[in-house]
Amino acid sequence: MLWLALLASISTTFAFVGHLGPQTASITATARSGSYRTASNTLFMMAGDKKYKIVLVRHGESTWNDENRFTGWYDCPLSIKGLKEAEEAGKALKEANLKFDMAYTSVLRRAIHTLWMCLEELDLMWIPVKKNWRLNERHYGALQGLNKKETVDKHGIEQVNIWRRSYDIPPPPVDKSSEHYPGNDPKYADVDKSVLPVTESLKTTKARFLPLWENEIIPDIKAGKRIVIAAHGNTIRALVQHLDNISEDVICGLNVPTGVPLIYELDENMKPIKHADAIAPLQGHYLGDQEKIRAKIEGVAAQTGGKK
Repeated sequence: MLWLALLASISTTFAFVGHLGPQTASITATARSGSYRTASNTLFMMAGDKKYKIVLVRHGESTWNDENRFTGWYDCPLSIKGLKEAEEAGKALKEANLKFDMAYTSVLRRAIHTLWMCLEELDLMWIPVKKNWRLNERHYGALQGLNKKETVDKHGIEQVNIWRRSYDIPPPPVDKSSEHYPGNDPKYADVDKSVLPVTESLKTTKARFLPLWENEIIPDIKAGKRIVIAAHGNTIRALVQHLDNISEDVICGLNVPTGVPLIYELDENMKPIKHADAIAPLQGHYLGDQEKIRAKIEGVAAQTGGKK
């Protein structure tokens, strides 16, 4: 009796397919060969309701985060705490059964190492990884390397907050003779020096990053690639401002916790679909214990008065 019921189900399916036409028939024929999941995904997308998912991870705490220094493009490693955060991010992704076909990251080791640890936990170290300087952290100009609290003592909290949290006012520029000028770093030897920053605001960081998003990452997403991006606080802020259409005033107060995956579901126009656990002003959601995540976000807010 069971095989008769199964035969009836198959017949019904092909009758439905015949009504839809030959293109859908080929999809269902694919299902017969054992690729039902692919076929059903294709049928779902044919219905005009495409959805995509992208995962963002801010790198774990770095040694200069731990020392409360303005880090920017300085290539410091993860701290002991940061290594643990990266490991936990990988475990959270694994527990959520997330898989990826491709990854993006910056050319800075703290983001690269975080990505490695996530992919290792997922047994996905073999997937293609695209490293791009446009995903680097915001360049802090002449502030790079300085202790945040000491900078507050010297210049005052109001001035430092203008440098750190205003949308379009950058810190003083770094001298081109400094080790912190990217033009003196071999990592950027193939980058036109005219586009290398001597300082950046969030506005110019966003302008630097968006060409990568528009010209490379979006086409990969629309091609069906499942993508994870391991990046930095300000490049992630730039992206979520773009996705969620967050105002300049609000984005300046947004804090992104280290080592916590942020998941966005996007429609066919690359617009976010709000998640039930989204923390305003975001429409994506952080993966993990929501109360602990809120506590981490509050901890990031005290950067000028304590450790990041």
